Amino acid sequence: MKTSNILTLATVVSALALAGCQTGMPDGGGQRAARQTGVEGQWMGTDGVAMSTLQGGRFSSRAVETGEVLTEGSYSHRGAQTIDLSFYSLKSQRQTSATCLLASSDRMNCTLANGTNFVLNRASGVS
Repeated sequence: MKTSNILTLATVVSALALAGCQTGMPDGGGQRAARQTGVEGQWMGTDGVAMSTLQGGRFSSRAVETGEVLTEGSYSHRGAQTIDLSFYSLKSQRQTSATCLLASSDRMNCTLANGTNFVLNRASGVS
């Protein structure tokens, strides 16, 4: 390959790489994932069985392996760090509730109405 072709190729590759890092990021932050705050998004139980989604006041969970819907319901904020879940379990065919404490931007500690505790961690790479 001629030197001029190599330089042209290197310039194009560099320009594409730079453009890829800036696309869709008005602050010029590149490909960094913005640190999410609040509870909107997807959350994984520590047992890895279900992925929960909190979006626009709606709460649902699906089995990771099959995609089967496990719960459907809603959520609301009781305070800055406290989230109330109200949902119907398709498996047990019962309405239930849970209270979650937003321990960090990536972790919620939750307690079901029956006293059972569980933890939800923000799913990385998913929003």
